[in-house]
Amino acid sequence: MWNDRSLLSMNLADADQARSLLAAAHADSWKGDELAGKAVANVFFEDSTRTRVSFSIAAQTLGAKVVDLTSAGSSVAKGETLLDTAWTIEAMGVDAMVVRAGQSGAAELIDRHTHCAIINAGDGTHQHPTQALTDALAIGRSFTREEDWDLSGLNIAIVGDVVSSRVARSNVRLLQALGATVVLVGPPSMAPSSLQSLGCSVTSDFDSVIDQCDAAMMLRIQFERGGGSVLASTREYHQRYGMSEARAAHMKDGAIVMHPGPMNRGVEIAAAVADGERSVILDQVAGGVLVRKAALVHAINQ
Repeated sequence: MWNDRSLLSMNLADADQARSLLAAAHADSWKGDELAGKAVANVFFEDSTRTRVSFSIAAQTLGAKVVDLTSAGSSVAKGETLLDTAWTIEAMGVDAMVVRAGQSGAAELIDRHTHCAIINAGDGTHQHPTQALTDALAIGRSFTREEDWDLSGLNIAIVGDVVSSRVARSNVRLLQALGATVVLVGPPSMAPSSLQSLGCSVTSDFDSVIDQCDAAMMLRIQFERGGGSVLASTREYHQRYGMSEARAAHMKDGAIVMHPGPMNRGVEIAAAVADGERSVILDQVAGGVLVRKAALVHAINQ
């Protein structure tokens, strides 16, 4: 799961390593000086609110100095390459770079050509490893004894624009490694049968699996990546694939509803469900800080 000190992908998710990180995140027993004297650069070439802010808060509460760089305020906007930007930042003495980019494979490319720790905060439609760990933390806290983080026997539905989603790809690998069964749900254009190659089932009939789900993870339609281009309307999408109050009522007792954000209320999820008793969405946000603390400590101090 770790490439030396870097966290790039969940393609080779390791259950023992994931459980160790989840246990550290859940305990949240940091003193606040674990990263004292260290410098973390958030290098975000793509827009973000939750991920960037949570990494900043995580690093600062551990005592690190944080520099936030966005594409609009960097030399990338002037034509500089991602690697030249990364080399420049590394030369300034940072201990870790948190990288988000629109190009799939960007974080891995930077990791191959730098020496500091790299944490992938989302690259194109490829991977978002800390979000998958954040989601696993929320699921684990809802269903398991925290000492084992064993998700065996749980059925997780990932619903929506799966083909465009790096969150979905990371979650499939990690949740399977932790023992869960995953089903991908969406219209054929968003959840094509070819995604069965990930080792999970795929269906276009949400209602056929809703009563079997322990957790339903609703995904945003990623219009910026071409998602939803063949949809007749977002209203029709909500009727067939949205987490409505009626669908939520058909879920198991104790089943939870998730969303990695940002949400489009009334499209992938009804407002009443997002704010209702099944929702763990704000728990995901809070848990993201804990996971990113654990990831930064491991990356920088190991």
